[in-house]
Amino acid sequence: MTEPAARRGAGREGEPPPAPDPLPRPALDSHCHLDLMDVAVADAVAQARAVGIERMVTVGVDAATSRWQVETAEQYDGVYAAVAVHPNEAPAAGEADWAEIERLASHPKVVAVGETGLDHYRTGEDGRPRQEESFRRHIDIAKRTGKAVMIHDRDAHDEVMRVLDSEGAPDRVVFHCFSGDAAFARQCAERGYVMSFAGNITFKNADELRAAAAIAPAELILVETDAPFLTPMPYRGRPNAPYLVPLTVAALAAVRGEDVAGLADAISATANRTFGWA
Repeated sequence: MTEPAARRGAGREGEPPPAPDPLPRPALDSHCHLDLMDVAVADAVAQARAVGIERMVTVGVDAATSRWQVETAEQYDGVYAAVAVHPNEAPAAGEADWAEIERLASHPKVVAVGETGLDHYRTGEDGRPRQEESFRRHIDIAKRTGKAVMIHDRDAHDEVMRVLDSEGAPDRVVFHCFSGDAAFARQCAERGYVMSFAGNITFKNADELRAAAAIAPAELILVETDAPFLTPMPYRGRPNAPYLVPLTVAALAAVRGEDVAGLADAISATANRTFGWA
């Protein structure tokens, strides 16, 4: 198994940030892209474990990268996979791609179907019907395989909720890189949807996102890197990786007025329920 050459080197530029202090309790990275990182998987896993990140979910964006994530998860303890056709790849997906995603979704180390959803930022009106069709197909696969659905929602909050409501959501729903405000966080909480917060919660212009994190129920919070993207401050623009999760956990704890250890425990409990680890 080799890393897809076309995707290697697609991450951030500059030197990797220094390792933060280890978490007082273990946690996880609920969403990363190990195939996009300029570091060997074994090194990424070791670096993460050294700071208390014992598990990570590496995420595919099409059939080929989804297959890569599953093959990687097979080789490493603590590494799990999510498989899907990304919303922005949906217009080009064919039936062979859907068959492969469905096959992969049944793998025991696949914990989620995603990232799927809607993206109204990069995809124009012409591509949106195919995005919605793709989203609905992923919801169906998640239901039939008993996996969580992992949602990519960019500038499409109302439409994502409409599709989930009309299809009937799977038992476990995760909003990857949650991007809503406090009002949208309340809508998610009312439905029992999990909100996964990334390093952009530390960005200067993220006041509405921090307000959402402050009111999200502890039992519905996850944390992620989306590595190699969304590196937390003060390292924004440099390569992100699972070992930097403690920076986001600390930022979340500060926003919520909680201690880091208690929040890490709550995040781990949410992950266990969401990904079937408990």
